[in-house]
Amino acid sequence: MTDYRDTCPCAQIWCGATGWVIKSPGWRGDVTDAAGRSGRGSSGVAAGGRGLAERMAEAEAAQLKEEGNKLFQLQDYKAATKSYSQALKLTKDKALLATLYRNRAACGLKMESYAQAASDASRAIDINSSDIKALYRRCQALEHLGKLDQAFKDVQRCATLEPRNQNFQETLRRLNASIQEKLHLQFSTDSRVQTMFEILLDPNSETDKWEKAANNLIVLGREEAGAERIFQNNGVALLLQLLDTKRPELVLAAVRTLSGMCSGHQARTTAILHAVRIDRICSLMAMENEEMSLAVCNLLQAVIDSLSGEDKREHRGKEEALVLDTKKDLKQITTHLLDMLVSKKVSGQGRDQALNLLNKNVPRKDLAIHDNSRTIFVVDNGLRKILKVVGQVPDLPSCLPLTDNTRMLASILINKLYDDLRCDPEREHFRKICEEYITSKFDPQDMDKNVIAIQTVSGILQGPFDLGNQLLGMKGVMEMMVALCGSEREADQLVAVEALIHAATKLSRATFIITNGVSLLKQIYKTTKNEKIKIRTLVGLCKLGSAGGTDYGLRQFAEGSTEKLAKQCRKWLCNSTIDTRTRRWAVEGMAYLTLDADVKDDFVQDIPALQAMFELAKTSDKTILYSVATTLVNCTNSYDVKEVIPELVQLAKFSKQHVPEEHPKDKKDFVDIRVKRLLKAGVISALACMVKADSAILTDQTKELLARVFLALCENPRDRGTIVAQGGGKALIPLALEGTDVGKVKAAHALAKIAAVSNPDIAFPGERVYEVVRPLVSLLDTQRDGLQNYEALLGLTNLSGRSDKLRQKIFKERAMPDIENYMFENHDQLRQAATECMCNMVVNKEVQERFLADGNDRLKLVVLLCGEDDYKVQNAAAGALAMLTAAQKKLCLKMTQVTPQWLEILQRLCLHDQLSVQHRGLVIAYNLLAADAELAKKLVESELLEILTVVGKQEPDEKKAAVVQTARECLIKCMDYGFIKPAS
Repeated sequence: MTDYRDTCPCAQIWCGATGWVIKSPGWRGDVTDAAGRSGRGSSGVAAGGRGLAERMAEAEAAQLKEEGNKLFQLQDYKAATKSYSQALKLTKDKALLATLYRNRAACGLKMESYAQAASDASRAIDINSSDIKALYRRCQALEHLGKLDQAFKDVQRCATLEPRNQNFQETLRRLNASIQEKLHLQFSTDSRVQTMFEILLDPNSETDKWEKAANNLIVLGREEAGAERIFQNNGVALLLQLLDTKRPELVLAAVRTLSGMCSGHQARTTAILHAVRIDRICSLMAMENEEMSLAVCNLLQAVIDSLSGEDKREHRGKEEALVLDTKKDLKQITTHLLDMLVSKKVSGQGRDQALNLLNKNVPRKDLAIHDNSRTIFVVDNGLRKILKVVGQVPDLPSCLPLTDNTRMLASILINKLYDDLRCDPEREHFRKICEEYITSKFDPQDMDKNVIAIQTVSGILQGPFDLGNQLLGMKGVMEMMVALCGSEREADQLVAVEALIHAATKLSRATFIITNGVSLLKQIYKTTKNEKIKIRTLVGLCKLGSAGGTDYGLRQFAEGSTEKLAKQCRKWLCNSTIDTRTRRWAVEGMAYLTLDADVKDDFVQDIPALQAMFELAKTSDKTILYSVATTLVNCTNSYDVKEVIPELVQLAKFSKQHVPEEHPKDKKDFVDIRVKRLLKAGVISALACMVKADSAILTDQTKELLARVFLALCENPRDRGTIVAQGGGKALIPLALEGTDVGKVKAAHALAKIAAVSNPDIAFPGERVYEVVRPLVSLLDTQRDGLQNYEALLGLTNLSGRSDKLRQKIFKERAMPDIENYMFENHDQLRQAATECMCNMVVNKEVQERFLADGNDRLKLVVLLCGEDDYKVQNAAAGALAMLTAAQKKLCLKMTQVTPQWLEILQRLCLHDQLSVQHRGLVIAYNLLAADAELAKKLVESELLEILTVVGKQEPDEKKAAVVQTARECLIKCMDYGFIKPAS
């Protein structure tokens, strides 16, 4: 149905230095000047002032309504909504109120805010129950919200008021069919649900029937309609029966079904949580079954998302009327997860999943949010429990069940909690809890407690480093580390060496340990026969040896020492007889040593060592991710390098200050060779596997490092095919959507490089291609550098050429204003890329509507770009203009009005020496001739007819066939009008 706007008599307002004048049809009231003197009317000054204020408000409301109407026509629905909302606050006139509400409902429909649209339309109907436009708009909104029966009633009322309206009749038929289908599906779904449960609860069911029933139930639970039918048909009680069977496969099916039912529905989630009980859910997650722990973790995450409103789905049906207080349930879940951390009954997998949930849901996702009450609650009630996990020593008999990832996950949680604190008193309280816990563990009579204390400090050093440094300064901590290094027990030495390694993260601390601890580490390295201690000691020496970073002039050890350490690390890395946890330390050593250019050059030539590292990155031990990512960043030189200003270097030399030196092997040629070798060794498959890690250990910082590596690998266009073939395109998408701001930009840039030169169907198969659009659009920001803008435009050009669905996605991501911006750029390549992108985008109808809208120069810009000297810009602009004039006849007429140069530009296109530009020019000419007889006459009377005749008379060869044929079609069109006649 055509959407038409409401109008009202226009009030005129004039404001001068002496007072106000209001003119409105039918008004006979007072005019009060600035001094309060009343003109016409018998009321007093006060009454006149009140009446004047009300009339002014009504006039302003009417003006705002008109402004909203204009904005609606310009498709700026957000601004139109704002105008209507402001007008609603000013007016009390019922007719105007109804108009404003139904107009705002129209904006809601356009912006897909269907709940708001339905609400606004209802308010208009409350004022006038026969408001046919409001009824139909509410019908449209309710249909989108899935409330088909209510939508049917509204359109039925519309059809009663206007029985001859075909649009209403068609909507009636469509909704009736949809309701019948829904009822049929509902009844069939109810019977299917009952059958599924009968099969699952029957111990004699055949295996294939059982598997099919379980899978169908899980799929049904993920659909809103299916989940509601299960819930309404006593499904929760039946699912509890499945949980009671204790059969792992049945329990797993029940958990996954409950997970689907809890997604996006707060009221249903609350009912399920109270029925199943949080303690029962946590006991399932505590099981020694990785698949079960992960499934229950997903269920709890769905519950938390729904209760906290993180699911971001529109609530439907009766739930809109419910106001649920979910804080108590969320607090109960957090308390149970904290209790799981210190329970010996919980498996290592279960503990990891509890830590993952706390990591994901407790700290604020955006520091701009003021409320950090969840973090404060966990610090007060659970920090000591987290510290207990961090301080676990696997070799001690009192150790809790752990995996390789548990302690690292706990360190990350401590770091996130500390970063989430808002002020110094909160941080001071956090530090005191840590100090009290560590001090309570020191006991001269019990060496095990001392080891736990140092292990706790070591774990904190892997989290908030500033806090860890403060704890290192506590009385007795460093002395205990040194004492444990000299202990006869290997478990003590292991903990002490690890603590020393983590303590030497900063140059200042490393320098202290170089002075005091290197000899101790060397002694342990020479005397110990335990490979685990030996390799950790070596990593400590590696770390101290690399304390100077990439600065060639700040080497801590003698020439060649770092190469010897690296050689030993590579040797251990390739030794498959050593356990994975110990070999991880060899990668840790390489992460430090590869800051040295000689070491990284040797490492990339050692293909077995590289592949051994890649295989380790694919194992279940995710603590290795950061070390592998750091090593690859060093090998590809994708870290940030400060720009060297020659004048400052000279000044530093003159004042005898240290000047950083670049290693000869850090130059671009060497880096390119290293990148080639990494690709050949299979780095992409390792990176793709690392990105998929569903663990809090894959921190935003690690994601940023991976994004940096991908960007370095994508630098050469010839390598991008290899990257796509090994799954690099798919792996980049999550990195571009989540992580640090820098990481997202780097990943988006790498995506742009791939999208610019690859077939999107191969690089990003299936629905993934639509996820690529947003990262590319984010690069069009003027804060990004020119290369990022340019490659993003090339990527969007490639995507927009694939399908209208992709063009629609680009349009919805609001890329059009940015693309238009770059068409004005002075930079030739940026202007060319933007124009080429626009050439593809104009096929989309919504983009065409932007050109049709009044009050903009979009068409003028395209016409003028057709007259540019740059052939590529001309070609793209002419292509855009050809498609626009072919799709919209109105634009043919508009083209002749935007600039007086239009005819000259068109003639130049038709005579262009490049055949592709000439062909597009002739297509534009044909479109103009076909659009309007008067316009065609104007063209025939110009020199264009002579140009068409000359081109049309040419003998068409293979290259010119399209050009000559189009010119002849133009001449035939002129003959059809009777403007010319064929020669005898």
